[in-house]
Amino acid sequence: MLSRLDVQGFSRRALNPVKRLVSAWWRRQSPSRQDRFATLGPLLSVVLFLAAIVSAFWYLRNEEIEREAEAVKRDTEMAQQQIRSRLIDNEDQLIPLQRDLANRAIDNLEFTQRAMAIARNRPEITHITWLNARRERRVSVAAIGEQADTLMTLEGGDPSMPNGHANSEPERAFQAARDRRTRVYSASFADANNTTVFQIQMPLSDRNGFAGVLIAEYAVEGLLRYSVPNELTSRHAVAVLDPREQVVASTVTPMPGKRITRAPIYYEVPMAPAPGLVLRGQGYRTSIGLISNTLFWMVMALSVLTVWMLLGTWKHMRRRAQVQNALAAETNFRRAMENSMLTGMRAMDLETRISYVNPAFCAMTGFAESELIGRKPPFPYWPPDRYEENLRLLQQEMQGRSPAGGSEVKVMRKDGSIFDARMYVSPLIDPKGKQNGWMTSMTNITEAKRVRDQLSASHERFTTVLEGLDAAVSVLSVQQGELLFANRSYRLWFGADPKGHAMLAGSQLTGATSTKDTAFADAPPAVAGLDEDVDGDVDDYGGLPAQHLTEVGGDSREVFIAQLDMWFDVRARYLQWTDGRLAQMLIATDITARRHAEAQQQQQAEKAQVTSRLITMGEMASSVAHELNQPLTAITNYCNGMVSRVRGDNIQKDDLIVALEKTAKQAQRAGQIIHRIRAFVKKSEPQRQPAFAASIVEDSVELAGIELRRRNVQIHTYVAQRLPVMRVDPILIEQVLLNLLKNAAEAIDNAALPPSRRHIELRVVPKHTAELGANIEFSVTDMGPGLPVEVIERMYEAFFSTKADGLGIGLGLCRSIIESHQGRIRAENLYNGASIVGCRFAFTIPVDIPRPESPITPLATVNPLDKSGEPGTGTAHNTAATP
Repeated sequence: MLSRLDVQGFSRRALNPVKRLVSAWWRRQSPSRQDRFATLGPLLSVVLFLAAIVSAFWYLRNEEIEREAEAVKRDTEMAQQQIRSRLIDNEDQLIPLQRDLANRAIDNLEFTQRAMAIARNRPEITHITWLNARRERRVSVAAIGEQADTLMTLEGGDPSMPNGHANSEPERAFQAARDRRTRVYSASFADANNTTVFQIQMPLSDRNGFAGVLIAEYAVEGLLRYSVPNELTSRHAVAVLDPREQVVASTVTPMPGKRITRAPIYYEVPMAPAPGLVLRGQGYRTSIGLISNTLFWMVMALSVLTVWMLLGTWKHMRRRAQVQNALAAETNFRRAMENSMLTGMRAMDLETRISYVNPAFCAMTGFAESELIGRKPPFPYWPPDRYEENLRLLQQEMQGRSPAGGSEVKVMRKDGSIFDARMYVSPLIDPKGKQNGWMTSMTNITEAKRVRDQLSASHERFTTVLEGLDAAVSVLSVQQGELLFANRSYRLWFGADPKGHAMLAGSQLTGATSTKDTAFADAPPAVAGLDEDVDGDVDDYGGLPAQHLTEVGGDSREVFIAQLDMWFDVRARYLQWTDGRLAQMLIATDITARRHAEAQQQQQAEKAQVTSRLITMGEMASSVAHELNQPLTAITNYCNGMVSRVRGDNIQKDDLIVALEKTAKQAQRAGQIIHRIRAFVKKSEPQRQPAFAASIVEDSVELAGIELRRRNVQIHTYVAQRLPVMRVDPILIEQVLLNLLKNAAEAIDNAALPPSRRHIELRVVPKHTAELGANIEFSVTDMGPGLPVEVIERMYEAFFSTKADGLGIGLGLCRSIIESHQGRIRAENLYNGASIVGCRFAFTIPVDIPRPESPITPLATVNPLDKSGEPGTGTAHNTAATP
């Protein structure tokens, strides 16, 4: 046998290679990694020791749980066997009674005695009942005697009685026993005493077939109590659960108001042969757990203390390593930053000797670092002609009187070229707070100075241009209300007061009035003077972000300043001022002369409208005279007839009154014709007012009817129902309609068309287009020869006419009237194939409320001078003109 020394020598020889490998690996590690491993080794050992202790406790606990679970399983299966044996033994006692009942060998009295003997020795049986095939109770016996009369009867409502309903467990068992002719156990249910029970039903058969059943009802709690041995229940709790997993019986009685909860260790088996019932055995651990073990907590506390101390040591070493790494990184970073920055850095000691320069400084001057380190003034980059000036600046810096904004100097490169630079000087302070030198930064400003000079020259040119403009240009701060810029024209009109900007901007605090340049617009009210209080905000955008406002384009509007008696075309735009503030810029152009010219043009247009109406009436003079001659002749005839009959005393009072009424009616008719013509040709200012299309059409047709009857032309009028109200000048719209109707009648008459084509159609219907929106369209359609293409292209030109005696102002004036109402007018020929069969003039008037098109209802033929149809109702007129 080997000695102990031999064994030790063998072990050392076997471990030497491992030690050499570990030593080589350890030497290859850096000092920081060695420190880390030296700290983590003990920490890992403590963690492994704690894991071993926890694993041991855990293993013991699991072993105990497994033993307890095996004991619970064994006792639960034993309880299952005891209950099954008890039920089978009870069946053996009930089989002779079943056989005697089937053979009718016993009567009711003997059944009662034998059933009481069975129930008395088996307390788990609540009652034994004999039912016939019709579910009628023959005898029902309990352990204490016969059942009450209301129990086990169809009329008593006993839950234990088969009642013929499929939802009853006894009924299901009854049907199964009747169909299968074998014993059947029912599912559990609550009896009349609210006790959980189940039944065994044994069928009775005779020569005639099914004769009834023998029922024995078991109380689940009693079966559990009398079937399971006491030595088993003393070790573990046993409970019976229904299909809903509710505890219906248990060997452990719970506290009042509390439910029996499931133990951590349990085992379940079916309580056969009773269907749906489960037998659960429950067990509990007897030893203390891992959390309650004092030894475990002592080991845990010592391990935590050791880990905490090791972690503290490791953190301290890690912090030291981090500080060292940070110091090295900071040094490298500062060196890299100084070497990569474009600003030149120069350090001098207290004797003005250069002690440090960075690469940027060397690149600016063209001198190498070795050529600059240790040099004293004059430095090699000083221009020879500026020695005295640079020396004075250096002395000023040494005395601490260097300007805060730096000094602008001339620097000479090694090749002799000169550039502009700005130098900033600051003292160098050591860690003890003592100054040991000066640090100077130098920046090349040659390009920046050139750009600044160019910007200054550009600003002067721009200012000169703005000062020379005839328009007023002003910029106002939105938040502060401060006038930031104003050119010469603004100062000439408003001075340096920001109130002028507010008036041009249309602020509600001023009297400035913004108007739109539309025909027949009302004159704007006068504005207040410049001395009004306008210290409020310029507009409503003061609190909004400047970025969104400056993206909005400028708008244009016309503003009247009463004090200056001038009109201005104002364009506004929001912009970001040089200091970041939100500002509003206005460009106001004097348009007073243009406004006066437009006013004169408007007056001329009004005079042209009146002239056109007079010309129209002049052209219709003969027709008007003929129209007036008819009522005047009738008046003369009535008067002569009444005079003759009065002289002959051949007239009654009633006849005289009738004749006078007819005379007055003819005079009224003549007066209406004169009044309507006078109202049409009367000069008046344009007046926008609510008007109905039906009324305008009615008045226009009555005026045009004179000319149409003279030319033997018919007119058909269609007006849609429920048209919206228009806001127009009715006289001007009547003038347009009358001109179009007269032109259509002239075209038909001059073409000598046959009677079938001598008619005009006037339609008024609502429309809605994407371009114009909701509008009312007036159209005049004739069956005349139409218009040549060159006439359609030029018919709106001033003084262009196809008539030999025409002035050429009718259609052009109609167009200006319609466009002044924001409408459109157009003309087109009507074709039948390639032939022209008529012409159609149409114009639209916009309305505020869009309405759907309404059906047009033709009415009876009426005279154009008769009033028919209320405004807003659909009308259609067919007028036959007579010579």
